[in-house]
Amino acid sequence: MPAARMDSVLVLGIGNVLWADEGFGPRCVEALAASHALPPSVRLLDGGTQGLYLLPFIEAADALLIFDAVDYGLAPGTLKIVRDDEVPAFMGAKKMSLHQTGFQDVLATAAFKGCSPARMTLIGCQPEELEDYGGGLRDSVAAQIAPALTAGIAELAGWGIEVRPGRTETGDLADPSIRRGAYESGRPSEEVACRLGDARFFPGGSD
Repeated sequence: MPAARMDSVLVLGIGNVLWADEGFGPRCVEALAASHALPPSVRLLDGGTQGLYLLPFIEAADALLIFDAVDYGLAPGTLKIVRDDEVPAFMGAKKMSLHQTGFQDVLATAAFKGCSPARMTLIGCQPEELEDYGGGLRDSVAAQIAPALTAGIAELAGWGIEVRPGRTETGDLADPSIRRGAYESGRPSEEVACRLGDARFFPGGSD
């Protein structure tokens, strides 16, 4: 049976890159843009933690592919894929941060307005570390970017979307200064930047 082609597809990465593995979703769309050429019918978007601001993008899409860090209660770095009616439930089953509360509201609002995408797929990765402000992806999670992209490309193929090696130029990604390479390589050492809080408030700290 031939794939049912979707005329407008949104590939969305959500999460906060400032909190370690929370950044998995945005890092996936960043990697996808750098390694593959997508047709004009596909829009790549780093949704960050924008919540209801994403509603117009959701409403305009026939199909929605989401990359996100999701607490499935599994081993760190485990990928799990859910589809269609299951997606809102998994986005809200065990919230890790406010961005998931906000995005669940987006999906609920789109459904209430009768504007939900006909197809939805969530490719989620179990995080290892979230309580590290300024930290990058842990190795167990970073190692799942490539498998997540493979799964995403297969999902797009099922929607009749051909993806080829190359690049996708888009203005819908994060500023280059916080792309993964620059962000993770530019983090100050623990000696330079305290990772736990302001040293002035620790016992024995400066007055």
